[in-house]
Amino acid sequence: MSQDKKAESSPPSLLGADMETILAQWQHERPDIDPRPMAVCGNIWRAAEILRQGVLENLKDYGFDITGFDVILTLRRQGRGKALSPSALSKEMMLSTSAMTNRLDRLEKRSLIQRIPDPNDRRGLKIVLTKEGFNLADEMVASHVKTEKKMLSLLTDAEQETIRILLNKIGTSPDN
Repeated sequence: MSQDKKAESSPPSLLGADMETILAQWQHERPDIDPRPMAVCGNIWRAAEILRQGVLENLKDYGFDITGFDVILTLRRQGRGKALSPSALSKEMMLSTSAMTNRLDRLEKRSLIQRIPDPNDRRGLKIVLTKEGFNLADEMVASHVKTEKKMLSLLTDAEQETIRILLNKIGTSPDN
């Protein structure tokens, strides 16, 4: 069976072609370029999509999307009773203030957050988790970490730390 026929009869991967095959194809077609950066980025994107899907699956039970979940956990990690202004929350999450307002409205309707006056600014507001929101955040973070631990179970603790350090190096580079 030819390579083309074999490829046609194989079920397509949800993540695309095997990265080694892609590398070999580029090395054959363009021997003048080194395609390894494409493979590194491709593997990161593929892994990120797998992890994102796992997290989304876990969040379904709570009726959250990634952004709503991030708001709740960002507030939770501040500590019980601690508040952030909407702009500080937006900045921590790299979200526009208009998108933040929409998220906060939804969370407030679910009685998970409360907008309170800023004691240092008569015109300002702070966002704080309600007791229900705090308790839900604690439940969600435990489930979230369990989900992530399961998804990373093929890696040793040392491998996980190496990946964390290397990705942080890319993510904090002033060149990016």
